[in-house]
Amino acid sequence: MKRLFILMLILLLGLVGCTVPQGETISLSVKGKVQVKVGDTTLLSASSTNVIWESLDESIATVSENGLVEGVKVGTTFIRASLTTSAAVFDQVTLEVIAGSTCTPNCDDCPAIDPGDVNVKLGIDLIDENLSLFEGKNVGLITNPTGINSQYESTIDVLYEKVNLVALFAPEHGIRGNLQAGASASTYTDEKTGLPVYSLYGSTMRPTAQMLEGIDIMCIDLQDAGARFYTYVYTMAYAMEECAKYGIEFVVFDRPNPIGGAQYEGNILDTAYSSFIGLYPILQRHGLTIAELAMLFNEEFDLNVTLHTIAMEGWDRRYYYDDTKLPWVIPSPNFPSIETAMVYPGTCIFEGTNLSEGRGTTIPFQVIGAPYINADDWAEALNALNLPGVAFRPAYFTPTFSKNKDLLCAGVQVHVTDRTLFEPVKTGWAMLDVVRNMYPADFRILNASTNRNTMDLITGGRFITLDTYSLEEQFALIASDSEAFNATRMQYLLYPYPTGE
Repeated sequence: MKRLFILMLILLLGLVGCTVPQGETISLSVKGKVQVKVGDTTLLSASSTNVIWESLDESIATVSENGLVEGVKVGTTFIRASLTTSAAVFDQVTLEVIAGSTCTPNCDDCPAIDPGDVNVKLGIDLIDENLSLFEGKNVGLITNPTGINSQYESTIDVLYEKVNLVALFAPEHGIRGNLQAGASASTYTDEKTGLPVYSLYGSTMRPTAQMLEGIDIMCIDLQDAGARFYTYVYTMAYAMEECAKYGIEFVVFDRPNPIGGAQYEGNILDTAYSSFIGLYPILQRHGLTIAELAMLFNEEFDLNVTLHTIAMEGWDRRYYYDDTKLPWVIPSPNFPSIETAMVYPGTCIFEGTNLSEGRGTTIPFQVIGAPYINADDWAEALNALNLPGVAFRPAYFTPTFSKNKDLLCAGVQVHVTDRTLFEPVKTGWAMLDVVRNMYPADFRILNASTNRNTMDLITGGRFITLDTYSLEEQFALIASDSEAFNATRMQYLLYPYPTGE
């Protein structure tokens, strides 16, 4: 009996010695299973910074002291983070290492795009086949100069002739595209049709009950830029939300994503940094058309509107806008070309810095610079990174407005050499990381001490402002978030990826 008592006492003391102080817990930023490709990295984070990271099988994947995971070979293991004060307190995630390409589905045997086979019809081109949607209904339209059919006819004129169009709604830059970024407009009458034009970029960004009075069905025909921070898609989202409140149906006339629908890249926005230049947790380069985005917004973010999408015909996800043979109308004053569209998801980040992003030049977002930069040195450092599908050329420019107005800026021009390989978000982040390290005394993030500054809202988090991650860790974040978002994105594709013959 005495021996049994001693054994019980020892056991009790052992348990007391292993007791974890109350309140000490840990959780990982992701739950369930994480995927990473062989040779790729992904960045994990924990609720505590005082952790020890561990891979339970380093032959399959390794993890650094900062939570940077790298796939070694195909297989499954666990990545564990435990408190430095007690190994008994931990959280872990299943990690699956897979083979394959990143971001773009593997289609090496897909037929090449034959320009002779390209025949794209926009959603508005198919209005006659969809007139039953509008019969007996008062119709509202959100549009601007990009709302045209393939015969250069304004969507305003097309609908005014074919349906009972009763009101027009204008996004940022106005219904005729004559306003600079951030400028607001008031309600007025359209001279050509006599219809009221309500601004959705001014005192209100949502259509009010008064604006919607008498409308049965709302339409939108706008050219999106393919980037998270382009405001037109949030004009759409707000309108969808308000239409749902009043039982108004919503129609999206679809049109191409100007930088294609095959590739996707970026980090998922933290909703603490939600704004009109990034409302929802999606990627900078989302790889969706405006109708696909409407479907995703409606289902994933509970907008609950009765939604109709009029899809294009003949559009291939690999098509950039200049593959489509459709007329290009600049969607906003500082968005003149497809070349701008290709770099914009990455170089827009410089709007949050004291560098010029090229506003006030003929090639905005393609030239980046400031008076304090040595153009040759920066271009050389960037080219040394060997980023895929891009080259950097020393450039000099003098903005006629916006930041560094009338000052000679030295910097680089971003030349996309292979659009199928080019990764704009990684490129933009690398450009910022390099210039920040080259010119620590001169480089500045605007309003850096203020939470939710421009940089925070563009990047969807505070990590760039605070310089939290190394460039390698930033790239790993992009890789992991891109694949995480794609699992949702794939559910809303109106146009499948091409397959080999």
